[in-house]
Amino acid sequence: MNEEDNNKKNDSAPAPAPVPAPATPQESTVLRRGLAIVAGKLIIGVAGLLTGVRAIWSGTTPKAEQTLYFANHTSHGDFVLLWATLPPDLRALTRPVAGQDYWEASKLRNFIGKDVFNALMIRRDGSGQGGNPVDQMKEALEGGDSLIMFPEGTRNTGDDILLPLKSGLFHLARACPNVRLVPVWIENLKRVLPKGTLVPIPLACTVRFGAPIRLEESEDKNTFIARARNAMLDLRPEYDRNDKAEGAAS
Repeated sequence: MNEEDNNKKNDSAPAPAPVPAPATPQESTVLRRGLAIVAGKLIIGVAGLLTGVRAIWSGTTPKAEQTLYFANHTSHGDFVLLWATLPPDLRALTRPVAGQDYWEASKLRNFIGKDVFNALMIRRDGSGQGGNPVDQMKEALEGGDSLIMFPEGTRNTGDDILLPLKSGLFHLARACPNVRLVPVWIENLKRVLPKGTLVPIPLACTVRFGAPIRLEESEDKNTFIARARNAMLDLRPEYDRNDKAEGAAS
């Protein structure tokens, strides 16, 4: 093969494919935000299919006011249902308070917790490295966020109707007196996602929002916590109250 043939062969060879330029930080942020919006809609849809969840507002209505929703806690899916039942405009302003150890345990959970829910991550290992949880929530409320919190402090996996409430709710009510305090009762989710199970059991769930309470002038911690606890328990459906009463009597 002569030099002319070699030149013809080189001319006819396909050009190497161009190497795509890496995404800019701004493009990555836009893409991640888009994925988070899609994931959020998917989570809301799946939650509706599995639980048929519905919201009942008794003594209050959804309002575009800064609010601290405090609810019973029996499952990792609790704040998902509460968040999903809020109107879209309120959902965008409301951050769940979530355990950092659980939601940062994998890349997927981290994405869902931070990008989809914009959760306020709280360290629960007692190391003190993440700051005081009450101070973190106070800072978020003072910054204008609404929050979803679980005043029991941990999941109730036993037979108790409601675990004792921690004092954090009282301290937040005192530090942020202009924030609405709305009690919430999440019904049936413990049965949908029992501890240790991976596949949810389809059951109808209800999220009941009660009348807002407030810390009265000169009201002490124990009195306020007892009143907040009763506000939550009063939201239980009648059949649940009767079942518990019969169980206690037996």
